[in-house]
Amino acid sequence: MLSKEVLKTVSRIELSVRGTLDAVMTGAYHSSFKGNGMEFSEVREYVPGDDVRSIDWNVTARTGTPYVKKFVEERELTMLLMVDASSSSEFGSGLEMKGEVMATLTALLAFAAIKNNDKVGLLIFTDQVELYISPAKGRKHVLRLIREILYFKPKQHGTNIQNALEYAGKLLNRRAVVVVMSDFLDSGYDRAFKVLRKRHDVLAVSVVDPRETELPPVGLVELEDPETGETLLIDTGDPLFREAFVKEAKKQTKEIKAKFDRMSVDFVRILIQDEFKNTAAPLLEHFRRRAKKR
Repeated sequence: MLSKEVLKTVSRIELSVRGTLDAVMTGAYHSSFKGNGMEFSEVREYVPGDDVRSIDWNVTARTGTPYVKKFVEERELTMLLMVDASSSSEFGSGLEMKGEVMATLTALLAFAAIKNNDKVGLLIFTDQVELYISPAKGRKHVLRLIREILYFKPKQHGTNIQNALEYAGKLLNRRAVVVVMSDFLDSGYDRAFKVLRKRHDVLAVSVVDPRETELPPVGLVELEDPETGETLLIDTGDPLFREAFVKEAKKQTKEIKAKFDRMSVDFVRILIQDEFKNTAAPLLEHFRRRAKKR
């Protein structure tokens, strides 16, 4: 049984994504991804101009009249949502932690998937794969995924994206949509992304807190790396330090984006905003652009 608090939180997330979902996300999602190929629908009589390669010779021989096979796009997809639950996801300077924002973005994608009758699964990772839930359909299934992301307690603190990608590659037998949600403050995952991209449609979503891009002048602050435990005392009142911090953050953002460009992997950077519709805007814009290219 779920506590009232858990149910209330999950319901709040469902409500928060509903407007965005109904307004633009479902159509953009549907138009962005192809199915797994073509599947047989029916046979009909041959008419001049039909491709002779589509003639069904068995039916033609049985009826004495030329018939052709009719195919339709196999629309059903599988989406795997991979969520980084390392300790850096517990950081947040506003009302929500990065992990909570990832849960809401996951809800948006998962509801879009089931509205299109697609399956959606979840893989939570740190420096090891900590939880895998097989793809399935339905609202109850999506609510379970949201609940797991919100309340999952990881065993480890670090990040190993390469390991998670390789694990996912072994799980997926058919072409799937794979969304990897992380801050990508890791290294050595380039080859694993390239291998996964050869068989699947891969999207990397970077979730960034505003305080990871600039610091307010609030005096001496002790910062702790949540993954290593290392602490550092900094003076945020020093304008030169704040300027250097912003410069380094921009450099890091540029390098991560360039890395995914080299890998030919779609990349979306999410900067957490006060309102979810503003936070999700880059993701929605990505799907709009994809839909136009098809």
